[in-house]
Amino acid sequence: MDEAPGKKRMKEPVQKAWIWWVLAALVVFNAPWYLPEGMIEPYIFGIPAWVLLVLFLSVLLSAFLHWVARSQWDILEDEEEAAFAEERRRKAEEAGR
Repeated sequence: MDEAPGKKRMKEPVQKAWIWWVLAALVVFNAPWYLPEGMIEPYIFGIPAWVLLVLFLSVLLSAFLHWVARSQWDILEDEEEAAFAEERRRKAEEAGR
């Protein structure tokens, strides 16, 4: 696939299999189906351990998605906005003539 010189290539995390595997694992293990039925104990600071586990995995899922969006996905937003502003400026100049 040939690209114009000086043009950045957009990164797509959807094409990285390891991201899907980590995401699937975090979603699957976020529901405590793998713990014994009716498990209430042990308590940690008065909260059942499974609740803390679900909260921890939820925060981990959010952090992972944030990291993927910030570091693995280059959406070229600044360049697109600059190009849009330039196009708008050019149209305004043409309309003013």
